[in-house]
Amino acid sequence: MKKIAYFLIVFVTTTLLTVSCDLLTPEETSFDETLLHGKWQSGTLFYNYSKDGNGTTWDTADDVTEEEAQKFTWTLVKSELTHIHVLEMGGTVPKVYTLTELTDSTLIYHDDFAKEFSFKKVTK
Repeated sequence: MKKIAYFLIVFVTTTLLTVSCDLLTPEETSFDETLLHGKWQSGTLFYNYSKDGNGTTWDTADDVTEEEAQKFTWTLVKSELTHIHVLEMGGTVPKVYTLTELTDSTLIYHDDFAKEFSFKKVTK
């Protein structure tokens, strides 16, 4: 009888802890990727996201123009934005970010090191 009571106590406790932990975990936010399409600017840094999952980035402070921009591919799944930068000499560099805001005029995301990036949409 003690074994059954012990089993029931362990089972109920485990069930309650599992359910309560699920309730504390916030649901991941999803963003509309069509809002990402277009040109974004943060100071001298620019990103251009095409509808086909390709993009370009350049920094005018480095004397790089849009025509000389570095190419990348991008995907957006829920709040995870992934850039795969294509290097000129071959190879790729993945960068993963978590979106915190995406509207028709504002883009904010951060990396795993809590560095935040904030952009405004360029309408020109």
